[in-house]
Amino acid sequence: MADVLPYKPRTGEIPTDPGVYRFRDAEGRVLYVGKAKNLRQRLSNYFAPLRSLHERTRRMVTTAASVEWTVVATDVESLQLEYMWIKQFDPPFNVRYKDDKSYPFMAITLADEAPRVIVTRNHKIRGAKYFGPYPKVWAVHETIDLMIKAFPIRTCSDASYRRAMQTGRPCFPGQIGKCGGPCSMTCTIEEHRAMVDDFVAFMSGGDERFKRDLTKRMLAASAAMDYEAAAKYRDKLSAIEAVLGKSALVLPADENADLFGIAEDELSAAVQHFVIRGGRVRGVRSLTLDKELDISGGELVDQVLQRVYGDSDDIPRRVIVPVLPDDASEMEEWLRERRGRKVSLAVAHRGLRADFMRTATLNAQQALLRHKTRRTSDYVARTQALTDLQDALGMSEAPLRIECYDISHLSGTNVVASMVVFEDGLPRKDQYRSFNIPETTDDTDSMYQVLMRRLARVDEAQPAEDDPSTGSGTQAKKPRFAYRPQLLIVDGGQPQVHAAERALRDSGRTDIALCGIAKRLEEIWLPGDDFPVILPRTSEALYLVQRLRDEAHRFAITHQRRRRRRDITTVLSEIPGLGAARIKGLLKHFGSVTALRGASPDQIAEVSGIGPTLAATIHAHLGRERPGASG
Repeated sequence: MADVLPYKPRTGEIPTDPGVYRFRDAEGRVLYVGKAKNLRQRLSNYFAPLRSLHERTRRMVTTAASVEWTVVATDVESLQLEYMWIKQFDPPFNVRYKDDKSYPFMAITLADEAPRVIVTRNHKIRGAKYFGPYPKVWAVHETIDLMIKAFPIRTCSDASYRRAMQTGRPCFPGQIGKCGGPCSMTCTIEEHRAMVDDFVAFMSGGDERFKRDLTKRMLAASAAMDYEAAAKYRDKLSAIEAVLGKSALVLPADENADLFGIAEDELSAAVQHFVIRGGRVRGVRSLTLDKELDISGGELVDQVLQRVYGDSDDIPRRVIVPVLPDDASEMEEWLRERRGRKVSLAVAHRGLRADFMRTATLNAQQALLRHKTRRTSDYVARTQALTDLQDALGMSEAPLRIECYDISHLSGTNVVASMVVFEDGLPRKDQYRSFNIPETTDDTDSMYQVLMRRLARVDEAQPAEDDPSTGSGTQAKKPRFAYRPQLLIVDGGQPQVHAAERALRDSGRTDIALCGIAKRLEEIWLPGDDFPVILPRTSEALYLVQRLRDEAHRFAITHQRRRRRRDITTVLSEIPGLGAARIKGLLKHFGSVTALRGASPDQIAEVSGIGPTLAATIHAHLGRERPGASG
């Protein structure tokens, strides 16, 4: 492969102005769209020596056949043009989004003569005001049922409304008191419009004003002994408080904000978008996206905000993100132009906003896990993954049984290994194994030891047993540990693969395929190859291999922590005067073995049931047991 791309423009040809650039393939298809404050500086990164590029960036620039750019006057214009072109061309190497589902919204049809409130998944109703999204349809209906007790606006269909206008007889909701009755002129169109405006204002976050107003009216009616009116105001106030009780107050009452929690790995990301109005969560949306190129957290936030607000006019005055994009000021200006008023981007560092950001991020992490698990649990996806993996690795048979290995240690101590098993693309947790490695020189030696121990048991059969009734020998079932895997996967790059290859060779196994997965670039390494196999971003095979690697890592860490906890409990039980209750109290108080080992006698004595003398004994004993301590 040549180290210089044939279509690389001369450095002097590229302007230093802000602008937007497009990479195209030989057929003219747009592969990637990006923006830059300085086009020359940004494009020079793509035309660096190929060996220095991220593997996925290298694949993009070598797939491309040309690059072109458009200069704009300001950075905000480059943001606008980038969004327009991404939407127009849908480039395969840009971030690709999809909603986890089609969420239901509450919509008020403000363009109608007598607006009504409906539940819809259609985002293109002319003149409608949307609230949400809501996680479930019943949640929208429940909110509407409570809201129309306080703001009895129209809920009937357009056909029912026209029929009532012609006959003068109220529609059914109007007959049972759930609508003010504009169709039968029980209230005027202007009065109904005023109720609609109050409905919208309340849902937009003006709840405290309505509570104060209704409370004032209720008390005034009561003082005037107009108890019927006071009862109506009381019922409306109860309905408003019921609606507010459905959404917890998470921020100050005057806070209108959108908060984004993001979880990502090398190939995918999940976004949890919390819509906060009047300090309360009014809607939640989940997005998942696939990443082709290696982008920073700020670039990801930039792309997410373009996606969410590109076709939306519901932009709050504050947008809370995990990290600010590099063009934060330009993004604020773009959002201000769309909203018509000032918008600020902020990062939550402390207080209630930081607490809520942690909650949103946790939800995003769970959504990302569900997204990856869903892809590997679907039968069609599993079949495709095994077929793709067989083709990519050049295997003669499909890898119906795959074993993945990971090494874990704590600063070179407590070295353990894990073996996880997937059959037909699904985990077989009953066949997981863990290994303790008492002596080793490094990770590659640990991998060699573990695989030698594992391979010695392949095809192993239990001894035959004589059947007393027939006098003949019968073969017992083959132990599960003896089944031959079609594929071994090791967590790591070339060094780990070489160690595993040596174990296969020394064990005389030529019928088991081998590969390694390097986490940094998600590369698949094969024995003896100088260059890795790069599976496509959307490949089901890559998701399967990722899940195997992640599961092996999780299982190894869990085993190591359990072993460390058991080890420290054994050490503490050797100290005279420490029973099970005091050991449990010590570990609960300090939270970790490291904190307990680093504690002074006075700090240890703060634990309930531990006196100064016993604390000094514990401190001295742990000092002798500390790794690396001399006797």
